[in-house]
Amino acid sequence: MARKDPLRTPLCDSLGIEYPIVAFTHCKDVAAAVINAGGFAVLGQTQSTPDEIEANIRWLREKIGDKKFGIDLVFPASVPAKANVAELLAGIPAEQQAYADDIARRFEIPEPKKEPELYDLGWMSKEVSMKQLEVALEEKVPVLASGLGNPDFFVDSAHERGMQVWGLVGKQRQAKKELEAGVDVIVAQGMDAAGHTGNVGTFSIVPQVKAIAGDKLVIAAGGITTGRHLAGAIALGAAGVWTGTLWLPCRESDVDMRMKERLIEASSDDTSHSSCVSGYTMRTLKSKWHEEWAKPGAPSPAPAPYQLMLFAKMKQSAFDWGIKDFMTEAAGQGVGFIKEMKPARTIVSDMVDEAYDVFDEIVGDDE
Repeated sequence: MARKDPLRTPLCDSLGIEYPIVAFTHCKDVAAAVINAGGFAVLGQTQSTPDEIEANIRWLREKIGDKKFGIDLVFPASVPAKANVAELLAGIPAEQQAYADDIARRFEIPEPKKEPELYDLGWMSKEVSMKQLEVALEEKVPVLASGLGNPDFFVDSAHERGMQVWGLVGKQRQAKKELEAGVDVIVAQGMDAAGHTGNVGTFSIVPQVKAIAGDKLVIAAGGITTGRHLAGAIALGAAGVWTGTLWLPCRESDVDMRMKERLIEASSDDTSHSSCVSGYTMRTLKSKWHEEWAKPGAPSPAPAPYQLMLFAKMKQSAFDWGIKDFMTEAAGQGVGFIKEMKPARTIVSDMVDEAYDVFDEIVGDDE
């Protein structure tokens, strides 16, 4: 009897893809390349205006034809209902503002040359994130992923339009609530991951969520960078993997070349799990900014989204003026496995080949 293909999972059937590899990326070119290489891509759109989201969706459709894709938005509960940049800046607590100003003074960091790009994040107010959501629903995006916040309030609307809803979770109880809300897929994200994460490791959260998921698919996320990780995720019960850091230094990526070099040079020890970037616990590459907020006597980071306003200005100055010690990027602990800049198609094929090699190591080659 022929052996079942371990990489032909229900996720492949659900999305019409060859390989159960999901690329999370903010770069349209990376998304198109991964999809056209047989994987799947979710395009992060929190930093895009509603008009930009509409344009990006249409651009991607032109590049991939009738293949499926997803977009990612976030819906945190604690941000203001409505606010502009000036109001958010005015709302930064005085203690944290003074500390950030002192960091800039002590390290002689100039003002940024232009308005910080991170000021445009849609989730800084509920009003903007709702407008972003409206575009996703109007465009009937095949997959809409909620990277932060329970998507229960739009699941029915999405399903009426034939869309899938995915929810990213870091705890089993979060998964339970989202499953009850009717999400189609749960992305179980360990604290190894880049960006906003909980405190449970990937090796624990994936089987915990799988145990309660029933017939809903579970995708593993957090530190997944290699084919061996992919094979391990399948063994844990996942129907596929969610990968992010892996694509930042690829050839198609629009990430600043200086940051690509840092990512390739970084080890798994070079990331920090801290709330000093956004006000929520977030894994990013270590920098002087992290060191300063971790010092004894430093104030606690401001709540979201006010801490992000402080960080946004510092990050912009760092990149505008080439201050490498203060440059950072969201990166998971799998960054230590990235050793070179490769095309996205090659990354997909290398990951698949390695996964098959691992399965052959475990069960032996029939031939």
